[in-house]
Amino acid sequence: MNRTRTGPRPARPTLPLRTRLTLTTTALFATLGCALLLLNWLSARQLLEANRGLVIPAVPLQPNSTGAATGTLPGVPSDAASVPAALTTPAQGFDDFLHTVLTDLLTRSLLLLAVFTALAALLAWWAARRSLRRLHQVTAAARRIGTGSALDERLALTGPHDEVRELGDTFDAMLDRLQHSFTAQRRFTAHASHELRTPLTLQRTALEIPLAQGRVPADLVPALRRALDANARTERLIDALLTLARGESHTLAPHPVDLADTAAHALADLADEAATAAVTVTTDLGPAPVTGDPALLRQVALNLLANAVRHNHRDGTAAMTTGTRGTLAFIEVSNTGPVLDPDEVPALFEPFQRGPEHRTGGSGLGLAVVHTITLTHHGTVTATPHPDGGLTVRVELPRRDGRETGDDPL
Repeated sequence: MNRTRTGPRPARPTLPLRTRLTLTTTALFATLGCALLLLNWLSARQLLEANRGLVIPAVPLQPNSTGAATGTLPGVPSDAASVPAALTTPAQGFDDFLHTVLTDLLTRSLLLLAVFTALAALLAWWAARRSLRRLHQVTAAARRIGTGSALDERLALTGPHDEVRELGDTFDAMLDRLQHSFTAQRRFTAHASHELRTPLTLQRTALEIPLAQGRVPADLVPALRRALDANARTERLIDALLTLARGESHTLAPHPVDLADTAAHALADLADEAATAAVTVTTDLGPAPVTGDPALLRQVALNLLANAVRHNHRDGTAAMTTGTRGTLAFIEVSNTGPVLDPDEVPALFEPFQRGPEHRTGGSGLGLAVVHTITLTHHGTVTATPHPDGGLTVRVELPRRDGRETGDDPL
């Protein structure tokens, strides 16, 4: 009978490694302790049974006038010999003595075993915690780097040259190679983008001058204007690549910035484009003080609003909001537009990725730049699609403490 698996099996809850090591060590100690206790009990019983002859005196018993066996034991008064043999035989007394001693020995051994098992559990927990401490350092560093921190962090584990130290050194070597690779990639992107600016500027100038002087035949004017439009799109793409490379370089010039100001500048820059696209933009700009690179944060606000305007339908709406919540400052942009599958939203933050309804136009770098700059500023970015179409993108950054910058606390 063939069986088809409809989905991945749910992960079984597992105990932490420290707990499992502790339980394993304690179980082994308890098992070996029980075995030792059993062997000790059997040995004590065998020794006592083997020396039964040394404890029970060989005294002949004489029958009395009533026919009962009597005798006199050393150290026992002669009148005690009249007790019936069934109640006072040395063999029965020895058996009672043996039972009492072995029972007491077993009880005390079990008590001691319980005490030492508890001590073994505590020692095993301490030893496991001490042994796994450096593994926790590796895990914490991997988590920080995986969530977007700089690749220049290293573990530099100290201590004995054991397996954990070897793992840490291997992890550091891997980070060295990754940092070198990413640095070379960013350097190439920045240099290539910079070098492409000069010929594009020359091309634009060579096209604009004849058009401005009216020396272009009328039938060629549309072609030259299309070439100018392509030149402008290429320049925007290069600017986006430069911004992306700068955001990934982690070389910031931090200054006090209010996200409300960056949102206002973005609205002023895109007012004409929003009017042309018939998109109504509303704002609710509350103070949102942060510390960061002013140029990069302005680019975040500009890209968010540009994405909301360009990926919209005619007579659509867009809303931009800034403010604070607890220790975070945020900028949020919502817009109407096509319906997005929630599974497609994470891909929007990848370079050169666009929504399913916008395969042409734009560079596909807007949200990728937002994501990179946000991570560089130790923030988070989330995107939530609307059931009836459109998207809400929210960027949260660590809030600047007003006491440090002279601002009034919010």
